[in-house]
Amino acid sequence: MSIKIDIIPRLLHFKHPAGTSRGVYSTRKVWYILLSYQSDTSLFGIGECAPLPDLSCDYSDQYESILKNFAKEFSLNNKIDWETLRNYPSMLFGFETAVQHYQRQSLQLWDTPFAKGQEGIPINGLVWMGGLDFMQHQIETKIADGFRLIKLKIGSIDFEHEIDLIKQIRAQFSSEQIQIRVDANGAFSATDALMKLEQLAKYDIHSIEQPIAANQWDEMAKLAKVTPLPIALDEELIGVNTLAGKKELLDAIMPQYIILKPSLHGGIVGCEEWIREAEARKIGWWVTSALESNIGLNALAQWTATLNPVVPQGLGTGLLYSDNIDLPLEIREDYLWFNPNRMVTIDFDL
Repeated sequence: MSIKIDIIPRLLHFKHPAGTSRGVYSTRKVWYILLSYQSDTSLFGIGECAPLPDLSCDYSDQYESILKNFAKEFSLNNKIDWETLRNYPSMLFGFETAVQHYQRQSLQLWDTPFAKGQEGIPINGLVWMGGLDFMQHQIETKIADGFRLIKLKIGSIDFEHEIDLIKQIRAQFSSEQIQIRVDANGAFSATDALMKLEQLAKYDIHSIEQPIAANQWDEMAKLAKVTPLPIALDEELIGVNTLAGKKELLDAIMPQYIILKPSLHGGIVGCEEWIREAEARKIGWWVTSALESNIGLNALAQWTATLNPVVPQGLGTGLLYSDNIDLPLEIREDYLWFNPNRMVTIDFDL
């Protein structure tokens, strides 16, 4: 029997504006890939394609038409064209996870303790950019909710005010009680980055994500050699889709960590390449979502659980939308859980 493919676009609405150094998001467009038998739509698989404008290497005004062309090829061959889709990571992630769901016929995409509801995945509490009072309120809420690792997006307000926020956390909590990650999204300049890293290092920061903008390999390599706190690459990995390119980047910069988002960094197969190459160089890593809805977040969490993560991952952002799709994902203190006792039916009228 042949497989039918539907591409379903959906516009999601943030509960609160999501501020980054590249601007503020209030809505988010995603596309769902729905696989089903022509003669029996009760057997299906769903995956999410969630590119970010001005960030994803595969985002364009023709995104939907390109995705539909790949869908036609898939329906003809009943398999993923891995090599062609390397340069379309958000589409690849959608196909990979739709196929996995189709094969398993369950939201429990892999057989893990997480999928069985026996273990949760440790996650960080994310604090979005915004005004001083807004960020302060988020910090207090995350700590009250039980998070022991707070991730602060910085670079949108005055740096000294951001230092003051961190100083306030450290005045109340030691690094043993509350860990802090910061994400600059490339907001620092190459000339002032080291000075700012030195200021941040005074407060026992776990790591900083992408201190300077991507594609400055020499400058990033210099920083990675002398940094007083670990550097994690994020945007730097976008568009580096070949295995040779991944090796070249890691050898050139040698960061302390890399951060993996399948929607941005090569789908699942591409991220597994990143992990192998990073571990071969003793570079640490963790997985983060890229503002997917619960369809993408569930797939991401189910895959992440197969990696047996120990350090907190960044897997809470699928809960940001007012019109999200209900799935059995739950945050309890600082762990993401899958509740197999609360299985849901996905409505195709997305």
